[in-house]
Amino acid sequence: MRKIFASIILILIVIIGCKTSSNSSNLKKMNVIFEPKSNSSVSGTATFIEKNGKVTFVANLAGLKPGVHAIHIHEKSDCTAADGSSAGGHWNPTFKKHGKWGVGEYHKGDIGNFIADEKGNGTITLTTDEWCIDCGDTNKDILGKGLIVHQGADDFVTQPTGNAGARVACSAIIK
Repeated sequence: MRKIFASIILILIVIIGCKTSSNSSNLKKMNVIFEPKSNSSVSGTATFIEKNGKVTFVANLAGLKPGVHAIHIHEKSDCTAADGSSAGGHWNPTFKKHGKWGVGEYHKGDIGNFIADEKGNGTITLTTDEWCIDCGDTNKDILGKGLIVHQGADDFVTQPTGNAGARVACSAIIK
């Protein structure tokens, strides 16, 4: 009887252990650091957390001019150019028109605008099921892309960029 009870306990421990492991493997997290571009002093970090099929993106920036700024995911994880141009254009794997996230047509990289306060600090958060981290789906995978902060606001109309001005910060979305 004790052997049967011990076997049942062991089986339950294995099942619970496997369940716990599979839950923790559902979570993917990436942190990236912005570097200043176009002679700016912008700095900051961004975090991407994927859980249960959704990615939550949070960017915290400093050194901006007070006001509205655009942030986009760009095609390449290359921040080598002094003006950030090496990151290429907006990430647009589905070949849509540039626009406002969630309204009509928009690029997968059209995150949107955020406000920098009087001290030049700003933050933006977005949660979506249209992105993934290192999943291999070319229409969703943000790995290997670039993250660009712009000098001005995205007008959500001008093609293909939103007329947001110079690139003042860049980060590669890489492991």
